[in-house]
Amino acid sequence: MQEKLEKVLAEAKEQLSKATSIAETEEIRVRVLGKKGKLTEILRGMGKLSPEEKKELGMSANKVKSEVGDLLSSKMDALKAQAKEAKFNREKIDVTEPGRPVIYGVEHPITQTINEVVDIFKSMGYSVYESPDVDSVYNTFDALNSPEDHPARDMTDTFYVNDNTVLRPHTSSAEVRAEKELATPYKILIPGRCYRCDTPDATHSHTFHQIEMMVIGEGITMADLKGSLDLMAKKLFGPKTRTKFRPHHFPFTEPSAEMDVSCFKCGGTGCPVCKGSGWIEILGCGMTHPHVHKAGGIDTEKYTGFAVGMGVERIAMLKYGIDDIRLLYENDMRFINQFK
Repeated sequence: MQEKLEKVLAEAKEQLSKATSIAETEEIRVRVLGKKGKLTEILRGMGKLSPEEKKELGMSANKVKSEVGDLLSSKMDALKAQAKEAKFNREKIDVTEPGRPVIYGVEHPITQTINEVVDIFKSMGYSVYESPDVDSVYNTFDALNSPEDHPARDMTDTFYVNDNTVLRPHTSSAEVRAEKELATPYKILIPGRCYRCDTPDATHSHTFHQIEMMVIGEGITMADLKGSLDLMAKKLFGPKTRTKFRPHHFPFTEPSAEMDVSCFKCGGTGCPVCKGSGWIEILGCGMTHPHVHKAGGIDTEKYTGFAVGMGVERIAMLKYGIDDIRLLYENDMRFINQFK
């Protein structure tokens, strides 16, 4: 029995000296010290021995078990240290190497334009009001003084979800919502996406963006409207920008106007951008029609107000010299990266 124990110890030392991995070392432990290991087999044969022999064999077996356990522990520690060192070598970072360049994103020119306009009007005390892209026919047309047989419904033809629900063709559909929800007086901006049944070309798209501007208060006049828009134009296109208001018709404002700005390319002398006129149209506006105020529950004897609708893509194209609206929707990073 003693010879077998010595042999088990010798074999364990030899195998552990050749082991190169934690898995191999674990296999050796199982072969020697496991429930079906060599040491266990030897101890099972103790039943035939005398008490003195059992005692002596038990002491020797414990000694071998302890020595093999120490060898296994040392081997495991050495292999774990090697594995850790190897991992460090694989994952180490050379801090003297130049770093990888960080690629920064850029806001889309439409987003930049919206943010710029919003910031201008926030400085004048306006707040942002959000409304849904999908709205009722009533808010979109009827409440805006455009009954079913009104020609304005053809001008702003949009996509119908059902007979009473549409994708909004203009952010003006939020005006009655705001009048019903907000406490007067107020000054708000309503930026958002709009939809119309347009065939895409260089200047038209079935999906586009608008910013609605709406003011309601006591004693609000056309002078307040013109002064606010003149300041916006100067901040947006430069301090020398001039503005011109031309009479127009919108069903939800009276009087109504379209606003032109002096061409920021030629300064008003005439060029291809302004088609030789020296002026560029950028938005429509007017004093809010009393019928719209009544639809929103506003006291028309006490309050007046004005509304403005501006196309974001049009302003972005003019400001940045973009000649095709479709470029704004293609998400070509070669195009978008120009606006950093």
